[in-house]
Amino acid sequence: MEDKSGEVTRLLHELRQGNRLAEDQLIPIVYSQLKRIAANQLRGENPAQSFQPTALGEEAYLRLRGLQEIDWQSRSHFFRISATIMRRILVDHARAQHARKRGDGAVQVTLDSRLVAAGGSPADVLAIDEVLTRLATFDKRQASILELHFFAGQTFDEIAEQLGVSTRTVKRDWTMARAWLHEQLLPLR
Repeated sequence: MEDKSGEVTRLLHELRQGNRLAEDQLIPIVYSQLKRIAANQLRGENPAQSFQPTALGEEAYLRLRGLQEIDWQSRSHFFRISATIMRRILVDHARAQHARKRGDGAVQVTLDSRLVAAGGSPADVLAIDEVLTRLATFDKRQASILELHFFAGQTFDEIAEQLGVSTRTVKRDWTMARAWLHEQLLPLR
């Protein structure tokens, strides 16, 4: 994808300028990337789970296509929005599953790079979504790092590039944000 980053940015700018033909060129590039992210996110998930990587990638793509009012700034901006959309899809899916499976209320949240695959329970996704929303109120960058890593499966190097900071900064923020997240989720265990 790195060799395509300039092309994605160019096509997003053309699309923003009203060139609908740019969308035809952009679709195969971003769609395959969304499916890769979805596959990474859901790798190792319980086979009984109903959400498949292709379905997650397709749903993210459909929601992105519906966002006509977005003023796409760059490839990084596009994939940050994509991570947020995937998070919302997974949260919506988790809420629907949780509503069907109202259990005893016990929640054990597993913090893993692949959030859904790590335990995959709807309660995990909902709890982390709630805590990430709180974190974003006082440190948007740390919340973005967690979101990009947990929900989009991005590496620290990819996150650093997208946020315009060093990998070292991302790792430092990751350590602090993950510790804060863990502390916030302890009462739920």
